[in-house]
Formats: sequence, structure tokens, C-alpha cells
Amino acid sequence: MTPEQEATVNASARSIFAAGLAILVFAGLSAAQEPYQAPPQDVVDIVDAPPTPVVSVSPDGAWMTLTDRRAYPSIAQLAEPALGLAGIRFNPRTNGDDQPPLGTAITLLRLEDGREWQIELPADVQLTYPFWSPDSRHLAFTNTVADGVELWVASVDSKQAERLIGAELMAASGWPCQWMPGSESLACQLVPADRGAAPEMPRAPVGPTIQEAAGRSAPVRTYQNLLTSPFDEELMDYYFTAQLAIISLNGERQLFREPAIFADIDPAPDGAHLLISRVVRPYSYLVPVYRFPQEVEVWGHGGEEVHHVASMPLAENVPIGGVPEGPRNITWRIGDTHTLVWLEALDGGDPKAEVEFRDRIVLMQPPFDGDPIEVGKTELRTYALRWTERGSLALAYTYDRPTRQTKTVVLDVAGPQLPSRIIWDRSAEDAYNNPGSPIMTETESGKYVLLLSPDRRSIYLTGSGSSPEGDHPFLDRYDLTTGETERLWQAEDSYYEFVVELLDPDGSKIITRRESKTEPPNYFVRDLESGSMTALTDIKDPAPQLTGIHKERINYVRADGVDLTGTLYLPPGYEEGTQLPTVVWAYPREFKSARAGGQVRGSEHRFTFYRGYSHLFFLTQGYAVLDGASMPVVGEGDVEPNDSFRDQLVMSAQAAVDALVEMGVTDRDRVGVGGHSYGAFMTANLLAHSEIFRAGIARSGAYNRSLTPFGFQNEQRTFWEAPEIYFAMSPFMHAHKINEPMLMLHGEADTNSGTFPVQSQRMFHAVKGLGGTVKLVFYPYEQHGYRARETVLDALYQQFTWFDKWVKNAQPREQAATDASGSN
Repeated sequence: MTPEQEATVNASARSIFAAGLAILVFAGLSAAQEPYQAPPQDVVDIVDAPPTPVVSVSPDGAWMTLTDRRAYPSIAQLAEPALGLAGIRFNPRTNGDDQPPLGTAITLLRLEDGREWQIELPADVQLTYPFWSPDSRHLAFTNTVADGVELWVASVDSKQAERLIGAELMAASGWPCQWMPGSESLACQLVPADRGAAPEMPRAPVGPTIQEAAGRSAPVRTYQNLLTSPFDEELMDYYFTAQLAIISLNGERQLFREPAIFADIDPAPDGAHLLISRVVRPYSYLVPVYRFPQEVEVWGHGGEEVHHVASMPLAENVPIGGVPEGPRNITWRIGDTHTLVWLEALDGGDPKAEVEFRDRIVLMQPPFDGDPIEVGKTELRTYALRWTERGSLALAYTYDRPTRQTKTVVLDVAGPQLPSRIIWDRSAEDAYNNPGSPIMTETESGKYVLLLSPDRRSIYLTGSGSSPEGDHPFLDRYDLTTGETERLWQAEDSYYEFVVELLDPDGSKIITRRESKTEPPNYFVRDLESGSMTALTDIKDPAPQLTGIHKERINYVRADGVDLTGTLYLPPGYEEGTQLPTVVWAYPREFKSARAGGQVRGSEHRFTFYRGYSHLFFLTQGYAVLDGASMPVVGEGDVEPNDSFRDQLVMSAQAAVDALVEMGVTDRDRVGVGGHSYGAFMTANLLAHSEIFRAGIARSGAYNRSLTPFGFQNEQRTFWEAPEIYFAMSPFMHAHKINEPMLMLHGEADTNSGTFPVQSQRMFHAVKGLGGTVKLVFYPYEQHGYRARETVLDALYQQFTWFDKWVKNAQPREQAATDASGSN
């Protein structure tokens, strides 16, 4: 990017931000930009503690990597140039993600003896987490530099890393490289060598931007960073077009055909064919790039087109909760050299259509000159297929959103074909009866398949092990022939421990991640036959200052009989019987049964990390915190959960505060509520429709559901189908009822669907205009979650000062009412 082009991008970003501030000023709001603030130094020290490393085990189970990372980027890094096109934000100077990677160092650990080697890397690296070659001999990772993204490869033999590709990777629209079968090369997307300079915006438009509808229903969710003009289309062609290349480990390159915008590149198991999905015009101004038209083709290793698989049209007209018509989820069948498999809707992609079967599963065999072979049908919508290594069996995972029903179907695709059969049929909301997820293993061709037992009859399952006593993760062996389940291992009562990897096919030796209330997560090798346990890591507590925190799960019941839970934290040195100012933090979830809504999820035995702008930092300021307070929204039978959303929120919140007061830990007159995203939406609703809390904190929320008219969260009805529900649920429509102080935080560059920054701007305007007490903090360059160290510290400062003023130091309600009456 030239200095002139960078100046144009930065000027555009500044003008967008200035326009947002101008909206505030025009609306009669007081807006000012202030220096970043910081919380007390003891909190800063905890924030700055190094995070725990990211762990990855090699496919053969012989090696482990530990990748160290920075806690946060700086605001200067986030202020790098950024563009948003077709639903993607990226850095036009680096052709990479607009959020800088945080990896700083890689340690290689041999599992056999625990010996460690530090991979030598350049200073000031910005690494992505490494990914293993299928043969476990090499690691690949990217490094972001000032003018682009590089590819590096490290060898487990030499313990050295070398740069394989300079700042040429095209990583703007997704992950740029993947290993090829055989582990001797990688398929990468490169910036075209002859790309030239970026297009310049014309001084004067050639005409208006026109969109047109032809009378066909086209409901879409609210997306951000979409294309808005023909010039945006030019920018998309420029920044997303890539040259596909196969890069060998010695640096040799094989370029494939002409550059294109690639939606997906999938090497066949034989390594001699590629499944290519290319994005083509016409582009859309309504949906992100993954719903643009695509041409799906099979290419040979020389780049020639072997077979045209499908032309996938623009998906603007897909029903809410539906899928496109025609082939979808096209991929290679495991066990064959290059046989294709895909799903097709039998209901037109419409979840409201009444049909016997929703989907069919088909195969297309080489030389691709015959008709697709149907190998199975599913009653519910299929969302995933899991294959055995030989490709003879597959598990089809299916789901029905209206009923929350899920069924897992076994398909036998080997001849002679056997009828499909359902092995699990349950409510997806039923955590207690979740059989777990199958353990997958990587083949030599780089494909992930079901890990089978040595007799090839059984698969292995891991799950959370939810129960009324909390989560106790497990490892099971499930016999696909008899349907019998054998429990091989389960976490102890006082620990939270889960399986990371199986080290042998009979399931007798595993790697686990183990933690407790007082012990940070570490990795261990467990021998299930001998019962021995060997530590692989020795990660220390990053915040020993908070060792004295009290943590316990509490159970309570709301007025309509639904069971609720939450995790109560009390600050170090707490004296029993002391009533503390309290923060209730929550996130509502919808359920189709009260039984499922009342189930216990999570574990009180997990180690508590204090990261980012977490509400748990209130413990350092003398508050009690009820974290994850249950806010189930239940609608049974034909009744939808949101039909009584407000009433159920208030009941849940009242039950939580009553329980805390009854325990003697909470002063009823000093309770605040908060949440992030849908939790912010919850917070504003609770302040509008109850008098339970003295103040609230709402981060990155949406408050006016008419701005998300084609559904939101799990609400599938449109605004025009249920206008009364949209109105009742929108705290913006009830802003006149918000008589408690509300702090609102929002990222200026929030890309989350539905939580446009204007949601907070308009809510602030409404509450202020109606005489309420409200503060809006708008963070430059931040998205739905906040990343920069300066922002993190400021967010903690803002939250502390707000609740200190309006919760911790709040007058008793009777006194506050008397004072207010006297002032009038």
C-alpha cells in the first residue's frame, strides 16, 4: 500500500468515526474524547500477567507445542488501516486480519521424556498458532510483518524454523495455507504478482447505487461491513483475488491457473485433485461473501478442470433458519482417492415446509460422468458428517431448530448398503443425557476421521458430563454394533479435567487438561490401566494476589418453580455474615422445556482466570459477584420462549438477589446487574421492567429489535409476524422506564451481527432525552469484544467508577427516595 492509499484508508476510517460523533452531537448529546484511564495498580498488574500458553498435540501423539502469546495488542496496533468488505474486516497494508495475531514464542515438548526445545524465531514476531503436518514432522505458522503475512515452517528433527514464503500471503479473507496430503507441501493463496496499485475512489460518482427486488421473499439477518457501491466491488476484486500455489518444503512453487477469489480449497485424499470453490459475480450488498455465487470444480494437480460440480447461486433468498437449494457442504469422501460427497435439501431449504425427509446425502464417484448416488436421507436437517477412515460408515448429525430435537444417524455407504439407523435421539437442550462428541484423528492425507478401537467396532466419546452436581468430563467407548457404552474414565469430584488427546487406539493412555479452584490448568499423561499420572507442564497461577477468593455454586428456585444456579465469588478476606455490594452478571438462554432450563451446567471446580475487562475484577474492589446467574427463558409446546421474555427475566433476577440476601452475603440495597451482548440487552430490560438493581452495565448490546427485523438470537419470527414481541422485548421502546443509572460500552468497529454501534447511540439518546442517568463509552477501533490493552484498562476503570458511585456507595432506597423528594 502506498502512503497515499494508506492516507485514504485512514481518512475514511476517521471520517466514519467523526460521522458517528456528529450523530451524537446532532442528536443533542454531549460527546468528548478523553484520555484512556486505568484501574488501581494491583488490577493493572493482574491484567498484565502473561496468559497461559496455547497447546497443540501432534497427530502421532509424540510431540506437543506450547505457544506463548501477548495478553493484548496495543491501541496503536488496532489503529492500523482497516477495510470492511463483504462481511470481512482486514488490514489492506498486510493483506491479513485486522486483528493482529498475538503469538510470541513456540516451545516443542517431546511427550516421551518431557524434554523441551525453544524454536528460534525473529524478534518482535506476531505469530498465529502453529498447525501440524499430517506426518507430525513439521509445524507451519504465519508471521505478520509491516507489509504482509509470511509463512514459516519448523522441523521437529532440526528444532529450527525457516521462512518459506515472504510477505506474499493473501490472508485478508481467511486462513491462507493448508498442508497437502503427503506432508511435503502446502497449498497457499498468494497476492498476485502483477496486482499493481489499489483502485482509487472516483472524485465523482458515475451514477446512483441501485438495489432492486423482484417480488420474491428475501429475509436476511443484519450483517456489517457489507459492500455498498460499485467501488466496493472493485476493492473486493483487488484485495480478495489470490493466486493459488503449491509450495514445497524446499520453497519450489507450482502456480495454478489464473487468480480468483477462493471460498474454499480442499485437497483430495490422493493429493492429485483439488476441490475448488470460486466466488463469482453478481455480488450482493445484503449478505456476506460466503453467500455470494460460487463455482465448484474439481481440478487436477496440473490445474486443469477435471469436473464442474455445481454452480451455487447467490443466497439472498434463503429462508430464516433454512439452507440453500442444491448441493451444499461439498467435500471429499474419506476412504476413497477422490469421491465427492454432499448434502441436498429435500424441502426446498425451507424449515417450515412439511416433508418426510429434510435432506439427502449423495456421492459422486470419479470419473464424474454419472449421476450422483443417494446413500441416505435424514428426517431432520443434517449439519455435519463424521466418517470412518475407510469411508464405509458415517455419522450424520441432524437438528430441528423449532423443537430443539437432535438425532445422530449411522449411515453404511459400503455395498451392499444397509438401512440407516438412529443411535441417539434426544433434546439438544438436555445436557444431562448428552452422549458426548466423537474423538477424531488425522489421517496421512490430512483428513479428520472417527478414531476407531483396534477391533474397529467402537468409537470414543468425550463430553462435559453434566449432572445436578455439575460437570464431570468423561471418556467413553461406544460400540457401533451393539449400542453399548463403556465408561473408561471420568474426572474426580474436586477437579475439572477433560481429555485432550488419546495416545493409543485402545484408549488406555490419554492426555488431559486438569484444574481445580486453586490449581491452574496443566497437562498430564494418564495411564488408565496403571492409574499413573505424569505432568507435562507446570503452569503457575498468573494472579496469586487473588488466591483467597471464595467460589461456590449456589442453587435456588424462581417463582414459577424453575431451578436456577449461579457461581458465587466472595473477595479475599471475606468475613461471614458481612453484607457486600454485589454484581449479578448473566446471559439469557432460550429453552423449550423448564426441565432443560433448570439443568446445572458448568463446574465450580474450574480455575478462575482474571482476564481482559472481566466483571470478576470487581472482587478486587470488595464486591461479591454472582457469575453466570441462570436466566432461562422457557416456552413449552406451541408457546415460544420470547412470548414471556421480560417476565421470566425479572423472575430469575429476583430469585438470584433473594437467594444472595438470604445467604447473608448481599446488601439488597447495593446490587448491580451487567452483561455483554445479549446480556447487555438483558440488563437494559431489567432496569426498565424491575426495581431490583441500583445500576447496570451494558456492553456491546442491541436494544431496538426493530433494527433486527428478520430475527435475532434464537427468535425465528420476523418483526412483521410478531410485532408485539419485538416491541415488548426492546428496551429502547421502554427507555422512559429506565430510572436506574446505566453505563454503556461499545466498540466503534463492532462487526457482530445485530449489535451495530448505532444501537448504543440510539439507546443513549433515548435515555438521556427522557431524563435518565446514562453514560456511553465508545471505543475506537474495537469490535464486539475489546482487545487493546488501553481499552481493557479503561473499561475496567469505567465499570469500577460507575458501580462504586451508583452501587457500592448508594444510599438505602428509602433514604434515596426521601432525598429525591426533598430536592423537588
